[in-house]
Amino acid sequence: MSVLVVEDSRTQAEFIRHVLETEGYEVALAADGTEATRRMEIDMPDIVLTDIMMPGIDGYELCRRIKQQNPDTPVILVTNLFDPADVLKGLASGADSFIVKPIDPEHVRSQIEAVMRTREIPEPKDSPAELEIPFAGSTYTIAAGRLKILNTLLSTYTVAVTKNTELQEAQEQLHSLNEQLQDAVADLSRSNESLAAENQERRRVEKALADANRKLQLMASITRHDLLNQLAALWGYLDLAQVLREREPANAWRHVESAAEMVNRINNTVRFTAEYQKVGATAPTWQEIRTLVERSEKYISTGKVTLENAVPAGVEIFADPLIEKVFSNLIENALRYGETVTTIAFSLKQDGETYTILCEDNGVGVPADEKEKIFTYAHGMNTGLGLFLAREILAITGITIQETGIPGNGARFEIFCPAKVIRAPGRQTE
Repeated sequence: MSVLVVEDSRTQAEFIRHVLETEGYEVALAADGTEATRRMEIDMPDIVLTDIMMPGIDGYELCRRIKQQNPDTPVILVTNLFDPADVLKGLASGADSFIVKPIDPEHVRSQIEAVMRTREIPEPKDSPAELEIPFAGSTYTIAAGRLKILNTLLSTYTVAVTKNTELQEAQEQLHSLNEQLQDAVADLSRSNESLAAENQERRRVEKALADANRKLQLMASITRHDLLNQLAALWGYLDLAQVLREREPANAWRHVESAAEMVNRINNTVRFTAEYQKVGATAPTWQEIRTLVERSEKYISTGKVTLENAVPAGVEIFADPLIEKVFSNLIENALRYGETVTTIAFSLKQDGETYTILCEDNGVGVPADEKEKIFTYAHGMNTGLGLFLAREILAITGITIQETGIPGNGARFEIFCPAKVIRAPGRQTE
C-alpha cells in the first residue's frame, strides 16, 4: 500500500517514512501542500498523512481539496492536537483520523489499519448528509459519516487516554523525584549542620591553640628573664664565697649555701618550664568531669583524708588535656597546706546555662590577702607553681578559677565554666 507523507519538517518526514517502511508501506514524501497536489495528479496514493501546520496550503485545506477530487482517499492529519477545535476542523475538512505528535509507531500503524477497515464498512442509509456543530463561538459543518466521526473520536480518545497515562506516570515520577529531592535537601541540611558544628569546633580549637601559643611565648620570655637573674645571683654568691674563702670562711660557706638555694630555684624554674610547655600543645577535647576526679584520686595518696566525688556522671568539659593536673593539684594543695583537712569534696553547681565546679576542704583555708596571690607566677616560685599552671590550663578554653573560701573554715576553689565549654546529658552546646 502506498502512502504520501506531507510534512515541511524534513526530520519529521524521514522519521515517519522510517516508521511506515518498517511496516511494509511504500512511502513518498512532499514538503508542502503544493508539492503534494502535483504528486497526486501524477500518482494517487492509497492514503495520505499530512501535517496541519505548513506554509501556503495547510493540512486542513489540503485535506478538503483531496476529498473534493478523490472522496475515497483516506486522509490522516498529523497534529499536536492541543485544542478540541482541531478535531472539529479536521472533521469539517473531511479528515478520516488523527495521528498526534510526537509520533508513536504503534499508533501510526493502528490508525492506518482502522481507517482502511472503516472504508470497507458501508455507512448506514439514515446517516445525515451534514452536521452543524457549534463550538467555542464557531460553527463547524461536518459531512463525514457516522463511522468516520466515530473512528476519529475513538482515535483522539485513545490519544487522550495515552497522554493522560503518560501524564500520570510523569506526575508519579515527579512526586518520586520530589521526595528524593526533599531527602537530598534534608541530607544536605544535616551535612551543613554537621559542617557548621565542625567549623565551630575547629575555630574553638584554633583559638585555644593560638592563645596557648601566645602564653607560651610570654612564659618563655619570663622564664628566660628569671633564669638570667637567678644565674647572675648564683655567680654573685659564688664570687663572694671565693673572695671570702680564706679570710672569712664562715661567711663564704653562707654564700655557698645561698648559691645552693639559688641552684634549687633554677632547677624548679627549668622543671616548671618543661611542664608549662605542654600547656596548649594538644588540642582541647571533651572530657567527663567525674572521671577526671576519679583519675586524680588514683594518682594521689590521700591517706586518712576522705575524697568525695559528687559530680554527676555524664557532664563533660571542653578543656586542654592537661586539665587532669588541675584536679590533682587542688587535691595536693589541700593535703599540703590544709593542715587540719579530713575531707576534700568535688561537686557541680548549675546556674542557668553555666556551671561551676567546686573543690572544698575543711582545712585552715587561705588567708584573705593571699587568695589571688596563690595563682601568680611570682608566688608560685616560692610555694610551687601548681595553681599558676592550673589557671593557665583552664584559661585556654575560657574557664576561670578563684578561691572563695572563708579563712579558718577551709579552702573553696570555684572553677567557672561558660556555657560553650560544658555539656550535660540532653543539653547541646552552641
